[in-house]
Amino acid sequence: MEKLAKMSLLVDFYGPLLTDKQRNVWDLHYQQDLSLAEIAEVEQISRQAIHDLLRRTERILAGYELKLGLVQRFWVERQKLMEVQTLLKELNEQDFSSQVAWECHQQIHTMIDDVYGMVSAI
Repeated sequence: MEKLAKMSLLVDFYGPLLTDKQRNVWDLHYQQDLSLAEIAEVEQISRQAIHDLLRRTERILAGYELKLGLVQRFWVERQKLMEVQTLLKELNEQDFSSQVAWECHQQIHTMIDDVYGMVSAI
């Protein structure tokens, strides 16, 4: 996975655990695409301090993932959801013994599509 995408996911999951300064510098660099020098000017600290803060923040985020595994669990659950969605698409009305079962299937399919849509947006 591309580093920026991986780091973005880590911030999505663990960003609230960072300090305000870490989140702000992260946002300025990765989201707003400011250079280290530009951030240093905004924060009124050295470019080296910004570099160190970003690297420390990356290590902190990686440590959270190592301990908690939320991003990994997200990818596993996303894959399972995709498999369930595929299986549901393969079923048709003739596969069900009653109209009620077919309607229940359609409701489940719609709910999973909704959840998958929310998960894909992350």
